[in-house]
This record gives sequence, C-alpha cells and structure tokens, in this order.
Amino acid sequence: MTGHEIRRDRHLGTVVHIVAGRQNRPNLPSSDCPFCPGGLEAPEPYVTRAFPNRWPALGEGRCEVVLYSPDHDTNLAALGPEGVRKVIDMWADRTTALLADPDVDFVLVFENRGRSVGATIDHPHCQIYAFDHVPARQRRLIDASWSPEPDPDERIVSTHGTWRAWIHDAPVHPVSIVLAPVERTADLQSLDARSREDLAHVLSDVLSRCDAMFGDAMPYMMWVNQAPRSEPSAWLHLEIVSPWRATGLPRYIAAAEVATEEYFNPVDPLELASRLNSMPR
Repeated sequence: MTGHEIRRDRHLGTVVHIVAGRQNRPNLPSSDCPFCPGGLEAPEPYVTRAFPNRWPALGEGRCEVVLYSPDHDTNLAALGPEGVRKVIDMWADRTTALLADPDVDFVLVFENRGRSVGATIDHPHCQIYAFDHVPARQRRLIDASWSPEPDPDERIVSTHGTWRAWIHDAPVHPVSIVLAPVERTADLQSLDARSREDLAHVLSDVLSRCDAMFGDAMPYMMWVNQAPRSEPSAWLHLEIVSPWRATGLPRYIAAAEVATEEYFNPVDPLELASRLNSMPR
C-alpha cells in the first residue's frame, strides 16, 4: 500500500510500520481548530463525532478520529459521567463498524492527552486504529489469559457497580491505572447499558482525581484492550499511564530500560493509590 510498509525485525520480531507519508502532516492547525464546529473536520454541529483520519497510519479506512465534545476547552473527565457515556457509546459503535470489515481483526481505541505525550491538537479527541492482526502486546495479554487482579486492596482507587479501577502492581510508568469490569466482557460493543454507565462513572472519577492530584491537567496515554475477532474470550480492560512523577516533571525512560525492557520506577504504587484516594470524590 502506498505510504505504508510493514517491516519486522528479523531477530526480535518487532513490528515497525513505515509511514513516510505522515511525515508531512501538520503538527498544529495553521488557523482555526479543525475539530471545533464549523472547522475542517466538523462542518456541522455535533455532540460526539467520528471521521476518517486524513493521514492514516494503517491505510485508508483503518484509522479514525473521535471528537469527545464540540467544546474546545473541555476534556474527557470534565464531561462527567453523562458525557463520558456518550463517548463510550461512540467507541462501541465504531468498533462494531470497523470489525464489519473481514480484513480487520483488532480495533484499538486510544488517546494521547497533552503535547508532552504526542497530542498535536488540544481539542478533546481520541483515535481508533483497525489492525488486520493482533498486535504483540495484546497477543501476550491474551496468551496469558489476562484477568483483573482478584484483590487490589489498597491500590483500588475507584469502584462503581460492575467496574473498578486500581493502580498496577508492577507499573512501568509513574502513573499506571487499570480499569476493568468485575465480570468477563469481551469488548466495548458487548457492554450493556448498566456496564457502560458504570465505566463512565469510573473513568470520569479516575481522570478527575489524577488532575486534582497534580493540580494541573495530567498528560496521559489511554487505550482499550478488547477482544479481537479471532479471540472472542479476551477480557476487556482500559489502561491509563502518565510520565509525570510530579507536576510538570516527567520520568524519562533511560537507555538501560529501553535496552533491556526492565524498568526502574521511582513512584511507589501504594503511595500513588493513597494520594489518589485522598482526592475529594
């Protein structure tokens, strides 16, 4: 496919997508925000909106953008549970639509919030990639029969009905939070109305606590691990990670960590959980 070539390291098996065409994409809007109503990507009023990415990393029809709100200055947490629920519904709808393509096996929903983690437009949004294979990390999770920790105990930071969130017990990043339903659910589109409401409450709560803890908008990366077409028994869960170890102070991954894939985290997960739990609900 023009502008997209997949290469694999012959020793490690690492998959690399060569997408030279994206080198010329604009890093910042040259004029008004293209995601605001009336802008290039949102010519009409909307509540939430999904559309094809103009610079698709995986090829035409495989990459989309989801706008959370017409309000340029809001964020996912600020939408509250009601607004987050609308976003979850959009994630589920687009997952279903993309999986209708028989060549798509895995749908990844992900968000980068903040310039320091790669966001190029401040308007609240995420992206969706539709892969023709199961990426390596998700494959390892499936092969390991990932399931929620039975008792995160002091590391739990939010619960609501059928969903809960806790601090990862072996985090690579200073902030590393897992959200999952108590009962096995394979993917976003399989969530019933109650479970979507519960996820919306937990996700809104967790992100609000993170911002409150730092006293500023925490930059983060968030993604959804859900079942691929080929593995319908996987356990849906979300991960939220941030490089911040203090307000405005990121932890950089060192050469030894990249070289060995063994990590040195200066933040104690129990201390982080305690700080998040001390934030007002």
